[in-house]
Amino acid sequence: MAARALMFQGTGSDVGKSLIVAGLCRLLANRGLAVRPFKPQNMSNNAAVTEDGGEIGRAQALQARASRVAPSVDMNPVLLKPQSEIGSQIVVQGRVFGTARAREYQSRKPELMPYVLDSFAKIRAQCDIVLVEGAGSASEVNLRANDIANMGFARAADAPVVLIGDIDRGGVIASLCGTAAVIDPADAKLIAGFIVNKMRGDPSLFATGMTFVAERTGWAPIGLVPHFADAHRLPAEDVFGLDASPAATPGSAGHRVRIVVPVLPHIANFDDLDPLRLEPGVELVLLRHGAPLPVDTDLVILPGSKATIADLAALRAYGWDSDIIAHHRRGGRVLGLCGGYQMLGLGIADPDGIEGAPGSAAGLGLIEVTTELAGDKSLLAVTGRTIADDVAVAGYEMHIGRTAGAGTQRPLLRFDDGRLDGAVSADGRVAGTYLHGFFAGDAQRAAWLARLGAPASSLGYERLVEQTLDALAAHLDAHLDVDRLLGIAR
Repeated sequence: MAARALMFQGTGSDVGKSLIVAGLCRLLANRGLAVRPFKPQNMSNNAAVTEDGGEIGRAQALQARASRVAPSVDMNPVLLKPQSEIGSQIVVQGRVFGTARAREYQSRKPELMPYVLDSFAKIRAQCDIVLVEGAGSASEVNLRANDIANMGFARAADAPVVLIGDIDRGGVIASLCGTAAVIDPADAKLIAGFIVNKMRGDPSLFATGMTFVAERTGWAPIGLVPHFADAHRLPAEDVFGLDASPAATPGSAGHRVRIVVPVLPHIANFDDLDPLRLEPGVELVLLRHGAPLPVDTDLVILPGSKATIADLAALRAYGWDSDIIAHHRRGGRVLGLCGGYQMLGLGIADPDGIEGAPGSAAGLGLIEVTTELAGDKSLLAVTGRTIADDVAVAGYEMHIGRTAGAGTQRPLLRFDDGRLDGAVSADGRVAGTYLHGFFAGDAQRAAWLARLGAPASSLGYERLVEQTLDALAAHLDAHLDVDRLLGIAR
């Protein structure tokens, strides 16, 4: 028999759908159920590589981890990756399907629904229950025609829906009741319950609010969930959910090194920064909107990008190119990850217009390499060691481009399959690599921080993620009627 399914939709973006699904995945897995996550359509440049050589949204990879299973391309069959000028790259079942501007994409949705339902059937055959996450708002009636992400999918799959509202942003009663008022009556019949998320303060103050929504809509009140303070320990799906390092606690000992990250318009795979953000000996500074580079910076990291040439232009427009070069002249260190690595070279060429109009741009000139954006996308999980100090490293490749030049004669990494990766400048203070997840391993992160003079840390990043998922599961178990949720699923 096919697994039961339950879909979680939101009254808007960032109401906590991804986090609640992740927590419920871990909760049900802890109860012994075979659970799988599913998101018909996601829009994010924060992606993960699957074991079958495809890519999905990072949130679904986290939900798979919460379910204690390997991520699969079928967990997120349609992934939209915003690019400059040409709209979004469309990834279907893990592979690049094409590109489209926003309006054009709306007309292409009908051709994508068969892929969505195919993946859903595959996932449903693997487990006891599928937890489906919607996208954006369930009440976007202007986008309801051809919808594959919310009610369009729910209707096609006959999946019951639980609606999530965010009390922290205000107006949650109106947003829940308003959703019931504006959506198609046939869609409204699929909504069986609601959750109010991110409650701060005394929950008894909203007891009458829960009753009001239940009476006005006829939906079952599933629970009022207090704000989960440790959510920042888990990878954020959107860059605007990525906070800088927390302030040092009074009386904390040791020097904190300052790592600065310019946040460019098309930043991608920014979960590379999460382990550093959580390090007690690190102050991670996220530069936005052209803020100047602090003079006392220890390391500048240029992260990945979905539109490298466009982001390189933005880097110059903000004046960060001069800041980074001056930082290097003062003896500072610079590290480029994937697209950031390409920016550090002598130049980038895009002859086929992969990112937009064909063209080229001069790089920052800090490493003697040039990049041509050509060929197939590399999607591969890898392990290896840094050449200079023989420290283990693991992560994944997700890039288009061939990088060559004298700098590659001083590679940063040697993968276990024998390939060399990355480049190091002649003075040893600038390095680049195509590897994502570079700092997730405790040994590699500790080696870099030691070179920067950071105090020794006992942070076990992967262990912390696991502990946080278990804590999130316990948090939801205490505040949601889980048995009622299971009763709604079908």
